[in-house]
Amino acid sequence: MKVLSVVGNRPQFIKSGPVSSAFRKAGIEEVGLHTGQHWDPELSGVFYEELGLPEPRYRLDLHTADAETMRPAIAAVLAQERPDWTLVFGDTNSTRAGAEASADTGSPVAHVEAGLRSGDLSMPEEHNRIAVDAMASLLLCPDERSRETLLAEGVRGRIDVVGDVMADACFELAPIARERSHILTEHGVEPGLYVVATIHRQANVRPERLARIVDGLGRIPERVLFPAHPRTHTVLGEIPPNVEVLAPVGYLDMAALVSQARVLVTDSGGLQKEAYWYGVPCVTARPSTEWVDTVELGANLLVDDDPVKLAAAVAAARMPDERPPLYGDGHAAERVAASLADRG
Repeated sequence: MKVLSVVGNRPQFIKSGPVSSAFRKAGIEEVGLHTGQHWDPELSGVFYEELGLPEPRYRLDLHTADAETMRPAIAAVLAQERPDWTLVFGDTNSTRAGAEASADTGSPVAHVEAGLRSGDLSMPEEHNRIAVDAMASLLLCPDERSRETLLAEGVRGRIDVVGDVMADACFELAPIARERSHILTEHGVEPGLYVVATIHRQANVRPERLARIVDGLGRIPERVLFPAHPRTHTVLGEIPPNVEVLAPVGYLDMAALVSQARVLVTDSGGLQKEAYWYGVPCVTARPSTEWVDTVELGANLLVDDDPVKLAAAVAAARMPDERPPLYGDGHAAERVAASLADRG
């Protein structure tokens, strides 16, 4: 069996690591394709180096997030490789382009993280989720809630609940990160005595909205370490004195930072989950989230871009006394491989 795995951004590189390992163990041939949606070394190459990911056979190097630009280039690779499956991850434009190119060439699509919904159609990611799930022949869900969502939508593909492959990476790599990384020492912070912030989504990097979020960070009476995505950095205005803006960091440094923070402020879907797994409370600068279980449990607080609410939420943030397991047990990648093999 041959699988073409389409990745393009930082979270997808992380998710692809456990899946690639599981494919090798299962005897599945994997052809990697990197669209180039994230092309900066800090957001791309460093992850391949740190996580020991197999080098993709195809690097499109398109340096764009435009799905229509990616689509014909992916279709050309599909026509050449003729895989049994195209595997796409999450909700990015690379994900949508991979699914649409597969539809163009008749390759069946398997979607990792199928069935997630925030209910917010103002987010491009929500449209991508819905569109890809409608095209997918195999929908690989992180939990039963996602499965129920897909059943209600009447998708045509086969639905399997496999867990979250990000959990596989997180459980394996977080202890290694804390052991190897020196980032806390480099920035003079102690575990549990600082806040981490990450803001990168398209809606949040509009100057006026980003300014309100940064205003909220400035109201926090603690040091805030803020690794800034390149597109965030270009529109940052005045930085409050308690906020230290960092260049983008690799996965191991980020895992060390987040897992030892008192609170995480983010708009990242992946980091909302990782914070929960680490036992770190999260404040999400978005009006909605696809990871609603973390909100229902009180581990994640939604504040949108209100600076007063953001600061108040950080002050009040605590993990719930009961923290049931969410989104997987660390063996999702094995189930992804088995599901593809069963339907190959």
